[in-house]
Amino acid sequence: MSPAQRALKRSFDVVVSVLALLVLSPALLTIAVLIKATSRGPVLYKDTRAGRDGRPFEMLKFRTMVDGASKLGLGRVVAQDDWRITRIGKLLRRTTLDEVPQLVNVIKGEMSIVGPRAATPDQMERCTALQRRRLEVRPGMAGWAWIHGRNNIPWTSRIELDLWYVDNWSFALDLRILARSVVLLVKGDGIYGPDGVTTDVDAALTTEIDVRADPEPAVVDLHDELTAAASERGTAR
Repeated sequence: MSPAQRALKRSFDVVVSVLALLVLSPALLTIAVLIKATSRGPVLYKDTRAGRDGRPFEMLKFRTMVDGASKLGLGRVVAQDDWRITRIGKLLRRTTLDEVPQLVNVIKGEMSIVGPRAATPDQMERCTALQRRRLEVRPGMAGWAWIHGRNNIPWTSRIELDLWYVDNWSFALDLRILARSVVLLVKGDGIYGPDGVTTDVDAALTTEIDVRADPEPAVVDLHDELTAAASERGTAR
C-alpha cells in the first residue's frame, strides 16, 4: 500500500467514524444506560490487541458478559448459550452493536473500518512469520475474512484471506467489503462458529501457508471470487 493509498484509507476511516458516532450517539447512550442498569461492572470492555506492526492497544467494546468473564467458565472462548452473557449482551452480540465503540479506536488511528480482525498479542505470537504479515495494516472492524464466514471458518483460512487482502488492497475492495458486511450483519451468521462456540488460535497455525496457492478446502469456493476481486482491483487502478 503506497503512502497515497494509506492517506486515502485513513481519511475515509476518520470521516466515516466521526459521522457514525454523531448519528449513533443517542443509541449508544441508551445502550450504555441499559448495560449499567442490568448488570454489575463497567459499560465498556477493554482488551489488549495487536495493532499495526504488532503494537498493542486497548480495543473497546460494549460489555456483553458478566464482569470478569474471562476468568470464569470457558475463559476467552464464548458459546452461543454461554451463561456469562448478559440479557442485553445477547442482543448486542446478535446485532454486533457491541463493537460500535471501536469507532473510537479508528479515530485514534489504532484500527481501520476495514482490515483483518484484531487478534491478541498472544494469538499473534503463535503465528508464523508469514502469518504475522496480517499486521502490516491496521486491524479492522470488518474484513475480507470476516465477510466470508466470521467464526465459521478455521483460523488458518481466516489468516490466508487476511494475507490476500493485505496484498490486494484497493479502495474499491474496501467498499465491497462494507457492502457485504451489511448483509452479514442482517443475517447474523457466524457469530459463534459452526458448533455454536468461538475458537482460539490452535496448533494448526504453526503450519506455513502459501497465499499464492489455491485456497484450501475450507475456502475452496472462494477461489473464483479472489480472482475476480484481484481483476476488479486492477481495473480500479
